[in-house]
Amino acid sequence: MMRWIGNGGAGGAGAATGAGGAGGNGGWLYGNGGPGGAAGLGTAGGVSPAGGAGGAAGLWGHGGAGGAGGSASGAPGAGGAGGDGGRGGLLYGDGGAGGAGGNGSNGVTGVHGGNGGAGGAAGLIGNGGAGGDGGNGGLSNTGASGGAGGAGGAALIGNGGDGGHGGNGGHGNSGGAGGAGGAGGAGGAGGHVGLIGNGGNGGAGGNGGNDNSSTLADAGSGGAGAAGGNGGLFYGNGGVGGRGGNGGFSRRHQRLDLAGIAVPAGWQSWHGGGGGDGGNGGQAPTPGNAGDGGAGGNARLIGDGGRGGNGGEGGDGPPGVKGDGGNGGNGGNAVVIGNGGNGGAGGFGIPVGSGGAGGSRGVLFGTPGANGADG
Repeated sequence: MMRWIGNGGAGGAGAATGAGGAGGNGGWLYGNGGPGGAAGLGTAGGVSPAGGAGGAAGLWGHGGAGGAGGSASGAPGAGGAGGDGGRGGLLYGDGGAGGAGGNGSNGVTGVHGGNGGAGGAAGLIGNGGAGGDGGNGGLSNTGASGGAGGAGGAALIGNGGDGGHGGNGGHGNSGGAGGAGGAGGAGGAGGHVGLIGNGGNGGAGGNGGNDNSSTLADAGSGGAGAAGGNGGLFYGNGGVGGRGGNGGFSRRHQRLDLAGIAVPAGWQSWHGGGGGDGGNGGQAPTPGNAGDGGAGGNARLIGDGGRGGNGGEGGDGPPGVKGDGGNGGNGGNAVVIGNGGNGGAGGFGIPVGSGGAGGSRGVLFGTPGANGADG
């Protein structure tokens, strides 16, 4: 017999090594979707189980949140993916938030973190769900990369969901023959809006892992920030682009540089991540303002700063009317040796967006980043 009114049940939590159960769907007329269950711990040598997906609402109600992915309990083991958020009600309701990705295992071999789940889409009226954050990479002789953040959910009349943040890269351990830091995960994109509402903000990139070894290893690069979502066609502001992650710190370069030994270009793998672009503003009759670009990530000791994201374009209104252009993000800074990141360009609008400032060069060597052009 079909259930017309009522909330969906929660998904069961995973057993010791099991995936989380999916949340039940809400009633056809009214009811919220149930949350997905969290996953259990993973086993060594495999991928940890995923979190359960959130249940969808019917005509009226909110989508359920996705469950968290499992973290690895033994090495080597990858973090599990977070469950996706459930869809909001067809007439009204917010999308559910995506679950966070699990963390990768620590040990001799580090394993990457799981990706965050995507936020659920809203129905006719409602806000998109936020994307889940990516899991962190494991600490090991060679640090592992962080998982990517989940994308924010889309909306039709309402605000787009924010993208999840990328997980941080794992640090390299002091022992063993590795020591390289893992790369930070990319941020999730902000949700777009169809008719009326503000676009979601892009998620920030994760930070790169440090080299904590005595074996002259590299550090990890920062993850890229994600683009903000576009505002609604009739009205809405664009979302702000996510900030790029910072690069990790490497002991190898500290020792060599202080001793006056040149550092080969191939070792420069710990740059800051680029900032995401701002979303575009919504259109007539009331044009929305564009989102600003995200700032570029900073380098650590040696390496280049990330570029700043470009500002979005202001929405089109009646003749002579246009939304504000988004400002470009600032470029990331270098520290000792490296180039500053270029500033992002300002977006077109009335008024136009300002270009972002270029990042500073390293104190010993490098080129400053160029300032971004105004829109």
